[in-house]
Amino acid sequence: MIKELLKKWCAENDVEISDIQLDQFEAYASLLKEWNEKMNLTAITNDEGIAVKHFIDSITVLRYADIKGRVIDIGTGAGFPGIPLKIMKPEIELTLLDSLNKRLIFLDEVCRQTGIKAELVHSRAEEGSRKSEYRDSFDFALSRAVANLPALCEYCLPYVRRGGMFISMKGPEGDNELELSANAMKLLCGKTESVEKLTLPDGSCRTIIIITKLASTPEKYPRKGQKINKNPL
Repeated sequence: MIKELLKKWCAENDVEISDIQLDQFEAYASLLKEWNEKMNLTAITNDEGIAVKHFIDSITVLRYADIKGRVIDIGTGAGFPGIPLKIMKPEIELTLLDSLNKRLIFLDEVCRQTGIKAELVHSRAEEGSRKSEYRDSFDFALSRAVANLPALCEYCLPYVRRGGMFISMKGPEGDNELELSANAMKLLCGKTESVEKLTLPDGSCRTIIIITKLASTPEKYPRKGQKINKNPL
């Protein structure tokens, strides 16, 4: 079922997908279900849910942005959207960042069994962007439903190079969060490029917010995680 749903969506949205990529997605789903029995990776465990709410949801961004170059998935969890995007665009240089090491152990196994190359980083988002090799250096930073957008901007924009993009993948209320993010984007040198609304095959609504980085992040950002969450910019 996973292969059929992916093939159908890709055909309807002019996205090319090969048999090898379909095999990679199927292997990924098998590992997700297997490892989910021993650690909490996802509440979605049926094939249709994995195909639609994880895989298709992750790759919808390809309709609106030419993902390329150096890409970081911040708060990747079980690998979404980073690994599905890497399967679809194997040429990208992918970094997967998460604060929970056991998730990275799972992702290492996914990469090994699917033949994917990715850098795995065990770090809190606000700490990782303080390292010189990650700060102001990625072409794209992506995050899927990790926090409210004002906080996400402070977590994610410091990773993005000048002229690069931060893409926030949200639910149907994403544009409401965008209204609350004007000050954060001003302070963090971000500008809204576009807001895209879409509907997944199961009828659920999504919002993709694309933000361009205009200049390097001021040195005082990001703040400590507790301040980011309690007092968003």
